[in-house]
Amino acid sequence: MTELGTISFGLLIIFAAVGGAAVLTWFERRLLGVWQDRYGPNRLGPFGVLQVAADMLKLLTKHDWVPPFADRLVFVFAPTAIVVAMLLGFAVVPFGPDLYVLDINIGLLFFLGMTSLAVYSVLLGGLASNNKYALLGGLRSAAQMVSYEVFMGLSLMGVVMLTGSFSMRDIVEAQRDVWYCVPQILGLFTFMIAGIAESHRLPFDLPEAEHELTAGFHTEYGGMKFAMFMLGEYLGLILICCMITTLFFGGWLGPVLPPVVWFCLKVFALICFFVLLRAAIPRPRYDQLMSLGWKIMLPLTLFNLLLTGAIALWMEG
Repeated sequence: MTELGTISFGLLIIFAAVGGAAVLTWFERRLLGVWQDRYGPNRLGPFGVLQVAADMLKLLTKHDWVPPFADRLVFVFAPTAIVVAMLLGFAVVPFGPDLYVLDINIGLLFFLGMTSLAVYSVLLGGLASNNKYALLGGLRSAAQMVSYEVFMGLSLMGVVMLTGSFSMRDIVEAQRDVWYCVPQILGLFTFMIAGIAESHRLPFDLPEAEHELTAGFHTEYGGMKFAMFMLGEYLGLILICCMITTLFFGGWLGPVLPPVVWFCLKVFALICFFVLLRAAIPRPRYDQLMSLGWKIMLPLTLFNLLLTGAIALWMEG
């Protein structure tokens, strides 16, 4: 792909990701309604599809207020950071054999680095608000996201050992015989849970503190700044689904249909699965969430790493 083509494709991915996140706000509510035997959005347009436009109009026209007691510069920067970090993560996702923005030999490390930057957004949002409730939400968020980043990285080391490369395209090509969801089932399980906690999606949305009287780290935010936090969350969900597809379900590989269609179908199925988790699983307590990570996820990832290394050495021998 030429330099101009790469830039054009990158802009296309940005618009598609942002548009997909906006549509996902409607689709998720409709799907939750189906699974919980109730109506979702159904007043604006056919099947409530214009609810997205109504939400956007409401957020765009709200007064953009900054609390006088807040650190103005950091307060404005915080919601921007998560959106930029998530969009940069899409740069290394291969949507097809020749459909990607960047093909670098450390693509997997680049993805992990971008997801780590999202921690700064929620932490700075809580700190800059100069509000005790927001500060507690930011601190909880930092502890949760940093903890689950450890398991997210370790869960992928088995895939790297089997492939022998950090390149995303190499990982997909290595799955032509068997998808890694079979030999790396433990890695898939731990990565999926870490991805939910990392993007603080239900049922692991403890940083947002919806079960309390205040909203957590974004208590003082409203209008477009609040919308950017929500946009970052939905972008994170789409990015995690793209990475699970690439790392464990063969990426664009599949018969008959074009490669990009296979990739999109797999991502869509995973998004539906994550929405189903939101509908079916109750929210744990914060101490239960942290215990799950350090007492169960960490031993599982280490066992998977040890088992994968032993089998790889045995097969080479």
